[in-house]
Amino acid sequence: MLAQEARTRTWRPPWPVDVGLTLSPHRRGTGDPAFAITPDGAVWRASTTPDGPGTLRLLACGAQIEAEAWGPGASWLLDGVPELLGAADDPSSFRPEHEILRQAAIRLRHFRIGRTRNVFEALVPAVLEQKVVGKEAWRAWRYLVREFGEPAPGPLDLRVPPPPRTWVMIPSWEWHKSGIEAVRARTIIGAARVASRLEGDDTEEVDRRLRSLRGIGVWTSAEARQRALGDADAVSVGDYHIPGIVGWALTGRKVDDAGMLELLAPYAGHRYRVTRMLELSGAAPPRRGPRMPVRDYRRF
Repeated sequence: MLAQEARTRTWRPPWPVDVGLTLSPHRRGTGDPAFAITPDGAVWRASTTPDGPGTLRLLACGAQIEAEAWGPGASWLLDGVPELLGAADDPSSFRPEHEILRQAAIRLRHFRIGRTRNVFEALVPAVLEQKVVGKEAWRAWRYLVREFGEPAPGPLDLRVPPPPRTWVMIPSWEWHKSGIEAVRARTIIGAARVASRLEGDDTEEVDRRLRSLRGIGVWTSAEARQRALGDADAVSVGDYHIPGIVGWALTGRKVDDAGMLELLAPYAGHRYRVTRMLELSGAAPPRRGPRMPVRDYRRF
């Protein structure tokens, strides 16, 4: 894409921000066409905003964040920089009761949960990740964004995730080529048709709207709300790994979803914060059984 003039913003957060750590949940694998980290430490994201496509570059420079943005969505992206980096998150009422969390709270004392303010954009990769390993979902995400996303504004070679109208028009054979079976494709297409109705700030209302759609359950809604709304309490019930991580870290044994929710009950309001901190701490049970296989629907 031709070089475009960047719009800029400088923001001085009241706490030290680790840009890469805060934005890492929005990266869908190392080959994500819409996300990059350059050698200078800057984090880049390409997005479809309410104003059109845009690219955002964020770099921590001492105590301030230098932001640059390109494209029709540049102003919208720059306006959202504080919230993207966690300014709307309030961890002040979080009280760790387990030693591993007390240690994590010290080590990650500046950790914040950011929000993109873009529900549909967070929903699509969440649907792609339903009941599969990350590598399988990320392969599909790479293919679909590269094939149907437009070149991102600005100097870096990124792709903007397709807008809802484009997801609706993807033909069945292209879904197959991406490795996505008909069920997940129909879920994304159905959500794309009502995408504007899914946006909002009230996490309970967004959860209700999302789960009213066929193919979207508790797990998918939680994954989308964590990223789009910065919901610190959205628990990924039904996850393949999270209950084991929580159980092992807090009790030394694996638990199921019910056991996980029981352990997380004292942390109401911060349950996603807890699971994320445990993930960042590397808490995980030893792997003794077979791993979940990487499937390839393109061969079916």
